[in-house]
Amino acid sequence: MMDVLMAILIFFIVISMTLSTGPNVLGVNLPKTEEGDSASADTKTPDPMVVGINQQGQVVIQNKPVTPSELQSQLQAYFQKSPQGMVILQADRTLAYEKITKLLGQVRAVGGDRVALAIDK
Repeated sequence: MMDVLMAILIFFIVISMTLSTGPNVLGVNLPKTEEGDSASADTKTPDPMVVGINQQGQVVIQNKPVTPSELQSQLQAYFQKSPQGMVILQADRTLAYEKITKLLGQVRAVGGDRVALAIDK
């Protein structure tokens, strides 16, 4: 019985040593990056646009209330500047979800398909 356990233990030790030889296990040499590389600047994600809805259902951008037409124009300008941009929606927790879905529809109508809902922990 002890011989079987010892053989299994040695087997796992040998396997773990061969698999943990570093990041080059499969023989793949990954390309290196340099600081200030122009390719890394192109892949940087743009800053998200934060849109809030207060308890009264009023849409707020940068602590300023906006009308639906102003919201649409600001969203269009944002998505023209950064097509891969994200909109973060900060809604009051007591707000009816119907108002949130209405705003989500407005963002989607402008072309924003990347929307995140902000929450508190």
